[in-house]
Amino acid sequence: MIQETDSMDQVIPKAPGLSRRVKIGLGVVAALAALIAALAPSLQRWARADQSVDLDRVQIGTVVRGDLQRDASTQGRVVAANHPRLYSPAQGIVSLAVRAGEAVKAGTVLATIESPDLKSQLAQEQARLQSIESDLARSDLAARQQNQGDEQTVKLRRVSLEAARRDLQRAEKLHADGLLNIVDYERSRDAVRIAEVQLEQADKGGSLGRESRDFEVQDRRRQVERQHLVVAELERRVGELTIRAPFDGLIATVDAQDRDAVPPNAPLLTIVDLSKFEIQVEIPESYAAEATAGTPAAISYGGREVPGTLTAVSPEVRAGQVEGTVQFQGGMPPGLRQSQRVSVRLIFETRPNVLKVPRGPFLEGGGGRKAYVLADGLATLRPIQVGATSVSEVEIVAGLKEGDRLLLSDMDQFNGAKTVLVRR
Repeated sequence: MIQETDSMDQVIPKAPGLSRRVKIGLGVVAALAALIAALAPSLQRWARADQSVDLDRVQIGTVVRGDLQRDASTQGRVVAANHPRLYSPAQGIVSLAVRAGEAVKAGTVLATIESPDLKSQLAQEQARLQSIESDLARSDLAARQQNQGDEQTVKLRRVSLEAARRDLQRAEKLHADGLLNIVDYERSRDAVRIAEVQLEQADKGGSLGRESRDFEVQDRRRQVERQHLVVAELERRVGELTIRAPFDGLIATVDAQDRDAVPPNAPLLTIVDLSKFEIQVEIPESYAAEATAGTPAAISYGGREVPGTLTAVSPEVRAGQVEGTVQFQGGMPPGLRQSQRVSVRLIFETRPNVLKVPRGPFLEGGGGRKAYVLADGLATLRPIQVGATSVSEVEIVAGLKEGDRLLLSDMDQFNGAKTVLVRR
């Protein structure tokens, strides 16, 4: 028979203070209290929020103070400032000397036009010029001969007058001595009068004849000058049959095939001047009134902005766009290519020392009159007033202060909630 162990049991006295189980219970209660205290603000925000959203689904911006440029962004295309298209000066057969993409120097022969009709016309006009020059020389020689004959006639008439006067003097002496009758004396006087009239008429007739012949020679000379102009014009046109490069450049396009028959004014090729580029931009119609010649521009190229100036604006609106021309300032950047696409910002105004915030979808969603301001994880809808806007920033006129944080995302996702909890 096995004996019980009662005889071996001892009485242990109770230790003073709280037991271990009580301590564990109190620790759990304290931890729960601390957790509740830590979560109280979040619980309060949760209770106050009309809607919640994850932080990674919204974009946040901070109100800062600085300069704001009111601008407009547009796309542009790099084009050569000088890019003339060369045309056929006459009808004929074209012979091309270059190909598209070939670099050429000023004066290089690009193409020639074979025009037998134009060359034949030039030869005919040159022959006509030689004929008119011969007529001029012949008329000039005949006029000088006739002038010499008239001068001889005048001299002879003057000699005859002098002889008649000497005869009259002898007749007067003989008549005074009674040796000459009155009839012969009167005849001598009449001979002098006749000689004077003949000399006068010869002198006047010579002058008139000289003027007439001079006029005729001058008229022939004007005909020669006119024919010189005709020949010079035809020589110019024949010279234009050889088409040369007007400057150093690159052949952009060739519009005709070698040995093609081309009519007058047919496009042959286009040459571009690679030493000077400009940018053709399409400006939205809403900015057309502000986009004027002289407006500063910033051209995005090669990861940086290059300064430029808007130099021309088309008066015509096409498909809601206005075409403009922007030129580089301070030299062109290297590496530009024809028809390359670039981004251009037209800077209409610079406002210094203003409150601004990055531009976002909130501007369109709230109409620039309200925005969600974020503080302690809770975004509150607040009325605001915006001023000037740029491509990347918005001026804040009222409703916000420096350092405020805004939800830049589209406000439609919040369904007009007064408060939105932003969850981390």
